[in-house]
Amino acid sequence: MDPQTLTELLDVAVLDRLDRIDDLAGDELARSTALRKEGYSAEVTAALLTQARLRQEAGAKLGPFAEDMLFTRDGLAQATRLPVAAHHARRLIGDVAEGESLRIADLGCGIGADSVAFAGMGAQVSAVDADEVTAAIAAFNLRHLPEATVGHARAEDVDLDGFDALWLDPARRTVGEADKRGSTARITDPEAFSPSLSWVIEQASAAKAAGVKLGPALDHDLVPEGAEAQWVSHNGEVVEVCLYFGAAMQRLGRGALVMGERTLLVHEDDLPDEDEAGIGELGKYLLEPDGAIVRAGLVAALCAPLQARRLHPKIAYLTTDVEPSGPAAAGVTAYEVIDVLPAKVPSLRKELVSRGIGSVVIKKRGADIVPDQVRRQLKLPKGDTATLVFTRLGDKHVVLLTQPV
Repeated sequence: MDPQTLTELLDVAVLDRLDRIDDLAGDELARSTALRKEGYSAEVTAALLTQARLRQEAGAKLGPFAEDMLFTRDGLAQATRLPVAAHHARRLIGDVAEGESLRIADLGCGIGADSVAFAGMGAQVSAVDADEVTAAIAAFNLRHLPEATVGHARAEDVDLDGFDALWLDPARRTVGEADKRGSTARITDPEAFSPSLSWVIEQASAAKAAGVKLGPALDHDLVPEGAEAQWVSHNGEVVEVCLYFGAAMQRLGRGALVMGERTLLVHEDDLPDEDEAGIGELGKYLLEPDGAIVRAGLVAALCAPLQARRLHPKIAYLTTDVEPSGPAAAGVTAYEVIDVLPAKVPSLRKELVSRGIGSVVIKKRGADIVPDQVRRQLKLPKGDTATLVFTRLGDKHVVLLTQPV
């Protein structure tokens, strides 16, 4: 969206039309035609329909707040989910005495999801974004929170003196031509982030308290000494890794936070000694660790609490003879192993058909397959549903026939 279109969208009457967009019947074309007949330009009509779609999509991340917000496609893609933003706020703000208020600089605020959480917990927030349109949208989204201000500026140009805490979320997408969905490409070189990762870490290291939000694919070698790195998943999806510094840090080193119906914290201090992280035979249950635990390199930390062992030293599956229970069970998805089947498609198909299986969910680790391609090759008749796990037992490629526990 260009600045001129955003200016028109922010008109009170146009925003009121956005809030009543569901009054329009029909598909997208019919809605567009109706809006043009009401006198809206092609640009504003497109913006209204886009915002309506984005608000609907944003509900999964931001709950009812989404109904009163504006978005960009990239801004929504990178926005922090509401429960995760609340976690950030608790980490950064901590225990504040009654009557006190922290000053937080949100550098690279995007559409303002984290700033909403910070200000909602009573912090005084100064947020900036280097993109003019994104900064204006963040200001709109934070308009009900007098503790928050938003400016259009580069993070590198902000005077950081006087702040109690910093929150840094460097841009990790290109600025340029978008794809057909309106999204731009991801940047893989940390020094090409905006601002660069080295600048971000330098500022965070010098702050009283700081948090840095990054993509979960961050290489462990990029985690600086003296920081805490926490990979986070929410409802089974790995959403980020955050680096914490100073007073925001709780435990030095790598950790994983699993958020959902149950919460689990795992840390590298929980890892067993190398000679205790055993590799063993396939048991009654196959355990698939949560993605945050896998990304953090902490799979072996689940072995002792789940009475489990690893199937292979380089594959992130565990196995056990007892059904998972206790707090650590929140860190895995469990499958009961029904049988071990051959990995070759013709033999596998024969085995599945003989069991009356006609629909399969395919998972893989340590196997060079394309699940959709295998599913087409199987050409199964109608039948029951099963979960197939393509993996390795020792040097042998196998398929585990399983069912979720």
